[in-house]
Amino acid sequence: MTSAARPAQHAYPRTARQDVVDELHGVRVPDPYRWLEDAKADAVIRWDAEQEALYAAERAAWPGRERWEAEVAALTAVDRATPPRVRGGRVFWLRQDAGQEHPVLMVAEPGADTGRVLLDPQVLDPSGRTVLDAWQPSLEGDLLAFQISRDGTEDSRLHVIDVATGKAVDGPVDRVRRSSVAWLPGGGAFYYVRRLDPRLNPGEEQYHRRVWLHRVGTAPGADVLVFGEGRDRTQFYSVSVSADGRWLGVRATLGTGRRTDLYLADLTAGTLERPPLVPVQENTPAATHLHVAPGTGPEDPVWLRTDHGAARGHVVACPPEALHRGPEAWREVVAGRSDAVLTHFAVVSGPELDHPLGLAAWTRHTVAEVTVHDLTDGRQVASVPLPGSGTVGGFAAGPAGSHEAWFTYTDFVTPTRVLRFDGRTCRVTRWEHGARHAPEAEGAVTRQVAFPSRDGTTVRMFVISPTGRPDVPRPALLTGYGGFGQIMSPRYRPQVLAWVRAGGVFAWAGLRGGGEEGEEWHLAGSGANKQNTFDDFAAASDHLLAAGWAAPGRVAVMGSSNGGLLVGAALTQEPEKYAAAVCRVPLLDMARFESSGLGPSWVPEYGSVRDPAQARTLLSYSPYHRVTPGVSYPAVLLAASDGDTRTDPLHARKMCAALQHATSGAGPVLLRLERGVGHGARAVSRVVALEAECLAFLAGQVGLRAPGGGAP
Repeated sequence: MTSAARPAQHAYPRTARQDVVDELHGVRVPDPYRWLEDAKADAVIRWDAEQEALYAAERAAWPGRERWEAEVAALTAVDRATPPRVRGGRVFWLRQDAGQEHPVLMVAEPGADTGRVLLDPQVLDPSGRTVLDAWQPSLEGDLLAFQISRDGTEDSRLHVIDVATGKAVDGPVDRVRRSSVAWLPGGGAFYYVRRLDPRLNPGEEQYHRRVWLHRVGTAPGADVLVFGEGRDRTQFYSVSVSADGRWLGVRATLGTGRRTDLYLADLTAGTLERPPLVPVQENTPAATHLHVAPGTGPEDPVWLRTDHGAARGHVVACPPEALHRGPEAWREVVAGRSDAVLTHFAVVSGPELDHPLGLAAWTRHTVAEVTVHDLTDGRQVASVPLPGSGTVGGFAAGPAGSHEAWFTYTDFVTPTRVLRFDGRTCRVTRWEHGARHAPEAEGAVTRQVAFPSRDGTTVRMFVISPTGRPDVPRPALLTGYGGFGQIMSPRYRPQVLAWVRAGGVFAWAGLRGGGEEGEEWHLAGSGANKQNTFDDFAAASDHLLAAGWAAPGRVAVMGSSNGGLLVGAALTQEPEKYAAAVCRVPLLDMARFESSGLGPSWVPEYGSVRDPAQARTLLSYSPYHRVTPGVSYPAVLLAASDGDTRTDPLHARKMCAALQHATSGAGPVLLRLERGVGHGARAVSRVVALEAECLAFLAGQVGLRAPGGGAP
């Protein structure tokens, strides 16, 4: 056992280093902090308490923390809403008014001008530690299936209530995790996804999902297994039933979602317990989504949004009776583009329209565009004007016979708003039941810039600043993600605005590994190519300095989840570049990421230490293993949540111990361990506190004055 070698000004808790060494394909891999993986061990509980006390003492000395919190709270206090789901004439949507801790589920009766609260998580649990994970009304709109979880675990329990009375009808059903729910006509049964009993599958609590048929009012133990037996244990499933109840769709994804298996069943041609599922796509490296309109017969078309045969996505049509023939039976109705990625698609049809319309959303260099297509011949008939250069999402088509669809829009200064698309005019308006008008935030201007990465690849980045130009070098905060094909799109984020309105520059980089430029961009930053992600991030920092946006020695970095891995790699590969780093709910020990949380499902993204070549790649950048004694690391804040079932807090614990032992830098290395929350959703007050503390920590290291003036 040795004590940490550390700067005199930081009295870190004493942390034991143990002689634990793994051998991976002939390579010795030390793991001196393996003991910190067991959160229930007495020694770890004591260590956590000591780190929490250190963090509390450091936090109390940060000047301006209260002003950061007030600014983030003010910018967070905007109304939000989601696009509606219309079932049986009733309208359902989530609404979160300024000041509410959680979104509430609203319902409006047919023809009503206003809605009523159907479900409020704060009423279910006044402590604020219960969140609404998912919800789905029945086809007739008289029943609601909803899923809630507590303490951030995302281990949901499913309940069914009567919409008219709010009374419980069924449940709880455990072992669901934000499962899709596909109601059958009449509301007597639904398909859903549930994990097998962990008592029968020890150590596999997150895996072995299956699709089940549940009859309302019966015990979950009587549910019928429909799909998934004998398949890969890490696959994720989703289910859907067409609005007329005829067609059942099953979607199976492995790992990052690039490989999609799709199945379709005509429920009129078999029993509900044994639906005649026909393969639409199997064992194909393509991401594909199925769209079935109400009233579809065996000879009518269904639509597939897919990147099979189009690198950045297109839409094809095929009658159900021909789906078994594969791509040779497909007919392209929305052509792919070389300059944009297809991200969403919705079918709009109804008696007032001459033909079905396809509403397609694209991202062109990360900025959203929406086009309208005639699905009979594929012609583009309109472009939908958007409020600015931002992001769209949440596409929801209206019920059978409707000419409407809804989607959301947001950008860095515009809070999310719900827009209504009218297929008769191809125009959009604000949805009347959506959030009340929230004006654009002032004091921030967005520019998109391009720069070469280290291998010459062009990378794009949004730079948000007080003036929109590099008029004076400022304290800069750089963030990115670069993983799982996710797009770093412009969104309203209070922490961005708070930093910029205080006089800083916030940079939002679209790195390889993400989906900003399609699947090729994703693959160029995953697996054996992961180092490209880190090189892009380093080049983004270099550009901020070279172009005059950032002041030398005043660049900070921040990232969450896979973005936490990104920041961990940045600060261990080139620690001299950064003044400070915030690493939130991170993945940092790449030799053991498969052993906890959802790690096994991420092997397609990162690789596996079981493979010799992949193990070498993982160890080449694994942040925990690259920490070197005597190096002057920047100030680091690691933020973790004890209920996180995706990235276990063990990553943050072990990295904190390693950095505290190794660093010769003047800045502190701190662990913020939050209790009773998980990887994502939490009460607004918890979100505000986290964001404000991260900004206050970083601002103090780069000399950015807190909002309202005064000392930095």
